[in-house]
Amino acid sequence: MNKMASMTAFNVIPKVSKQPYHNAILTRLPTEWAPWPDDATSVNHDEALSTFIKRSRKKGFAWPKKPVAFISDPHADAEAFEASLIAAGVIERESSHLCEYALTKFGKKAEIVVGGDCLDKGPSNLMMLRSLAHLYRLKADITLLAGNHDLRLLMGLLSLERDTDAGSQHLFVRMGKKVIPLFKEVFDQYLADTQWDKGLPSEQACRHALFPGNDWFENFPFYAAGFLTPEGIEREISKMTTKAQSFEAHCAKNGLSLTQVYAAAMKCRSLFLNKSGEFSWFFRRMQLVKKRGSFLFLHAGLDDHMAELLAKYGVKHANRAFKKNLMHQNLFSFYYGSLANTFRTKYRKADLPLTPRGAYVARRAGIQVLVHGHINQHFGQRVTLKNGLIHIEADITLDTHSRKNEGLDGYGVGVTLIDKNRGVIGLSCDYPQAKVFKPGRKGKWVGAR
Repeated sequence: MNKMASMTAFNVIPKVSKQPYHNAILTRLPTEWAPWPDDATSVNHDEALSTFIKRSRKKGFAWPKKPVAFISDPHADAEAFEASLIAAGVIERESSHLCEYALTKFGKKAEIVVGGDCLDKGPSNLMMLRSLAHLYRLKADITLLAGNHDLRLLMGLLSLERDTDAGSQHLFVRMGKKVIPLFKEVFDQYLADTQWDKGLPSEQACRHALFPGNDWFENFPFYAAGFLTPEGIEREISKMTTKAQSFEAHCAKNGLSLTQVYAAAMKCRSLFLNKSGEFSWFFRRMQLVKKRGSFLFLHAGLDDHMAELLAKYGVKHANRAFKKNLMHQNLFSFYYGSLANTFRTKYRKADLPLTPRGAYVARRAGIQVLVHGHINQHFGQRVTLKNGLIHIEADITLDTHSRKNEGLDGYGVGVTLIDKNRGVIGLSCDYPQAKVFKPGRKGKWVGAR
């Protein structure tokens, strides 16, 4: 086993820092590197690594021109997000306070890709958004990708002031209990000391606006027939049964009445959807996919239709189609269609499928590796092989809420780094070594330098 001078990204930040809070973060990270482990926690298939090595040696394989730092699924944990940026070597804090940091020399030349799911769960939705906004103010080279939790908020907010039908009247409650901390934060920070209830509908009217009608459960299967798979329809009905029964109780547990939730939701519409809103940049800057070399960065995964679209029209077209559909199309057809499947799929029977044909089409289009979040891991990053298409699963469970529920300590720290000179480095506080993938010319693994 070889020692690295520092396991922060590409040895940018020294192991001993002038800032004690930097040192507290760095002591949680591994100090040794190792070849990417060929075990069940790090790969899903006996041939995953060998396939990766074989394809990365082919003439057409291309690494990103600039180093890429990929951080996904911070889920409203600003502390975990900024700790991971420090671990990546792209920022250094100017004080112990969140949102007070500067780009490092490396951070000014690297690309930062945030893999989606910035919101929900907590503990700090608004601080997470403000930390992201600070990166933009610093003019970092940053790409914000769409995550299913982020887009669920948008769909829920849009559904409040549109004509609703069986395809969309459930989209607010579908956000479920994980969005309630955001509404609580918004109510406390923006509304609590105001006459927030002036002019609001009654409690019963708010309930009617937020919840699907009594006939939704009967009508939705007919509305969705031919569009969703039978498994998908059954899954939606089951999920909505649970959420509709428990949503109001979860609101009350967080100290919110339905009237207060409605008020907070309307405030969110102002913050996120009005041009002058504090977070109006969030959905405006969001992209569906990002391609660098042979690597496609996205939140969840591909299906055959998206593979065909990318092969025929390219990434720019996919991102334009995403933006166009985001605000102006039927909510149902967008959220349950192929574009949204890109940030929703877990390759279940209920999801739009990626077949060997779709994987072949993606590879022919120059997409050899998908780098994504959405499927959280407890032992750092994992290389998977799905119908012949290589995936790097890079959601390493950052947020404190999820980690507590899943038996992990504190907030998470980690980043996936991709660089033409050093290969792929998977760094996580939950794995004892940094996982390094760097094939040599003869297919043998070589270490990072």
